[in-house]
This record gives sequence, structure tokens and C-alpha cells, in this order.
Amino acid sequence: MQGRIERTVYLEWLKNWKERQIIKVVSGVRRCGKSTLFDIYKDWLTENGIEPHQIISINFEDIEYEQLSDYHMLYSYIKERLLPDKMNYIFLDEIQHVNQFEKVVDSLFLKDNCDVYITGSNAYFMSGELATVLTGRYVELKMLPLSFKEFCSGLENSEGMSNAQKFNLYIEQSSFPYLLKYKSSKNEVRDYLRDIYNSVLLKGIVARLKVSDVTTLENVTKFLMHNIGNIVSATKIANTLKSQGKGADQKTIDKYLRGLTDSLMLYEAQRYNLKGKMFLKTNSKYYAVDIGLRNMLVKSSESDIGHILENIVFLELKRRGFDVYVGQLDDGEIDFVAVNGDDISYYQVSATTLDENTLKRELAPFKRVGDNYPKYLLTLDEVFGTADYNGIKKMNVLDWLLN
Repeated sequence: MQGRIERTVYLEWLKNWKERQIIKVVSGVRRCGKSTLFDIYKDWLTENGIEPHQIISINFEDIEYEQLSDYHMLYSYIKERLLPDKMNYIFLDEIQHVNQFEKVVDSLFLKDNCDVYITGSNAYFMSGELATVLTGRYVELKMLPLSFKEFCSGLENSEGMSNAQKFNLYIEQSSFPYLLKYKSSKNEVRDYLRDIYNSVLLKGIVARLKVSDVTTLENVTKFLMHNIGNIVSATKIANTLKSQGKGADQKTIDKYLRGLTDSLMLYEAQRYNLKGKMFLKTNSKYYAVDIGLRNMLVKSSESDIGHILENIVFLELKRRGFDVYVGQLDDGEIDFVAVNGDDISYYQVSATTLDENTLKRELAPFKRVGDNYPKYLLTLDEVFGTADYNGIKKMNVLDWLLN
């Protein structure tokens, strides 16, 4: 077994918000490392002068706390343990298991001596009534499984391995922290990912949306996983499944798409019309939260590497704080428009552009954009430093991921 992987960026986020009177929310797909992040942060607190009895920590997936799923009992339990003359650090892990938990969280928020941290494994636990009750009272950290850089930092006995070898392992093994922490066989990896998949699907989607046709939901999931990086719509999915004798109406497909993105197993990249400066509501692209999970469901091929790279770059841009869109042009598209306030940049992703025609094809969309925002071409080609094509920077994608 290896030591814990320090999730430095996420840890710094928690430190930055420490003791501010605002609720800290950490959301992310099941088993992406939220509970471990809390453990690392609690250790840091105790190393920096916080007494253990100032920390109240509850994981609602532990049967020991099952009786606290009633919000009245949860509030009483916490209130009994609050120290009146000191700051109390309260960690509520997987809080979506508590019905009307927002009442507890809001009550704790009102106390000057409560520093509140919560996690949840889906997007909808911070929606609806909760968002209304807590508007302006929380900040959210959207957590993902391991980045390539984090994966490399936790890789044991990696001396002598090239970045390319590490990257192949990252794709094959998965980015879920547990699988790096323990050396696992291919069958064990597959079983672990299958367990995550079943848990997300059955607990996160089937139960919440009251899905009666689980087979169709699985067919939609596999279709999206197979088509990462391709433009899809509910109509296209419905027609494809119908042609395979697996019919489903468009309304049902729409519901399943919403459920899959809410579960954080898949992410939607909307199209953005660069000329009209407007979002397009149809024909989005979807990306998997983890390539290993995707590979468990669909067979990949050599030609898949471009879309796999695209998927990994999309997730990395999300990690770096960007909203990510597909840039729509009149006669083509740019893979990603990354936006963070006034910080805008464009990205094209390709396995290789050593062929001159491929290079021209990948550079062409950039030249149709009439602004001076940074433009990057990311490939697996060996690039010494950064190649420059009239302001368009070509970089090795692994160097970019590790930067």
C-alpha cells in the first residue's frame, strides 16, 4: 500500500476558506477522494493547533451514523458536542443521505463558532430547495478523480518510466485514487470500476428518477461512453437505439441524459457559437469522468486515442477552474473554448499533427477566430518547448498536463 496522495489544489482551497462564515461544499462522483480529502485536511488542522475535540466528523455511508439520517437527531447530536468557547469544525460526508439536511446546515451556518464542510456525490444534492435556502451562503469545490499529475506523483517505483508509459497506465488503470493506492490486477480494476458504475447507476440515477427500464438507461450510458467527443442529441440517441432494436422515446432519453450528468459520471460540453456569441441548446458533446470507467463499458481501439485525449484535456480544463464549451464556427469547430471570467483560451486536441495535411486541418479553425486570445494545439508529438504557428502554440499534451 502507498501513502496518501496529497490533493494539493483541493487542500489549498479548503485552507483558503477556513473559518470564513460560509458553508464549504465539496461535490464529486462517488469515490473520487472526497472523504480522504477531508481526512488530509483534518490532519492539517490538528497539526496547526486545532484540538481533536473541536472536530465533529460524520460519514453518512457508515452504518454507525444511520440514526442521524433524521435531521432533528443530526442537529441534536452536533449541538451536544459543540464547544461554546471555541471554533468547531464540522464535517458532514455524503450528506445527501439525510432528508432535509439543509435545515441542519443552515442552522449551523448561523452560529459564529461553526466552520461547516459538507460533501455529496451528485450535482442535484445542491439544487432545488437547498440552493434556495442556502443562496449566497456556500462555496462549492467540484472535485474530480486524479489528474495525470496527481497520478504520477503517487505512482510507486516509477523511476525509469517515461511520461508516455505513465500515461498509458493512467488510461488503462483509471484515475480513481483507490486503484493507485493498492496494486490491483486487471480483473480487480474491472471489478472495482464495475462496482462504482453499478452504485452510481442504481443509487444515484435509478432510485432518484424512479427508472423502471434499467436496460435502456444502460444502453444510453454505453452509447455516450462510446461517443465521447462526438456531437450527440437525444434524437440521435433514440434513432440509433431504435435501429438496433432497443427503442426509447426522446423524452425518456432527455431524462436519462440529465440523470447521467447529475450523477457526475458524464459531463456535458455545450456548443458556443463564436460568431453570434451565443450558446446552442442542442447537439452537445459528452465526456466521461474517468477513461478506465469508460473502457470497462466499451471496447476502445487505436483510432480512439484522439477522443480519449480530448476527454482528458476537457477534465483538466475543468480542474483548472474553466467552464468548457465546444466552439462552433460557420464551417467547423474548435474543440474547446475555456472561459474563466475574462480569461479565455482556445484548444485543439489531436493525437498527432506530424502529417502536414493534419496540421493544416487542426490549425484552420483557429485562423477563423477573429480575436487575440491564446490558442493551443495539444498533441502527443514530441515538441521541444513550444512550437509557434503565427501565435498558435503547439505543445506536447503530457507536458501540458504535468505543468
